[in-house]
Amino acid sequence: MSRLSGKLVIATHNAGKLKEIAALLAPFGVECISAGDLGLPEPEETGTTFAENALLKARAAAEAAQLPALADDSGLCVAALQGRPGVYTADWAERQWFEGEAGRDWYMAMGKVEGLLCEQGAGVDRSAHFACVLALAWPDGSSAVYEGRVEGSLTWPPRGTLGFGYDPVFEPNGGTLTFAELDPAEKHRISHRANAFAKLVAEQFSS
Repeated sequence: MSRLSGKLVIATHNAGKLKEIAALLAPFGVECISAGDLGLPEPEETGTTFAENALLKARAAAEAAQLPALADDSGLCVAALQGRPGVYTADWAERQWFEGEAGRDWYMAMGKVEGLLCEQGAGVDRSAHFACVLALAWPDGSSAVYEGRVEGSLTWPPRGTLGFGYDPVFEPNGGTLTFAELDPAEKHRISHRANAFAKLVAEQFSS
């Protein structure tokens, strides 16, 4: 397997995600550019696992740009819901706004999860985890996958304003604050994405 160096395509059209990943990889001399900046199309995410979707995006970007590419896929997995929403984490927040405009309503999504848990009674297992899979792909077809997780439990009602997505209802194990109440630096230190990146760095940049 090739080692990561030089230019790297981040398979995203999200400027915030590009900035976050570029900052994490800057100490290793990797120059990050986004698929959006290169005008690359976003492939349809047809996988049924985080790894399948991350690899699909990374391989498409690597082939189109003829450069190494990194993609991620992540989501919330709830034990009592058989791992749902999982790869459909963002889909559960999709809704039609006025005049046919689509958007994401994360409070609606959190309410859907809570409603399904409440249907199972007061003693329902509220354990859950966030998962993140990072996929690296090279133009020669080689690839590598790194998975990170953070375990926790779901609480209600939502608390905190510092996070996004399902962060206001997720309490990581060992603490009493939700991800949306934690200082962002502390959340990034213990997050599923940080865990996955630590594995990538250990394999790609360790001597």
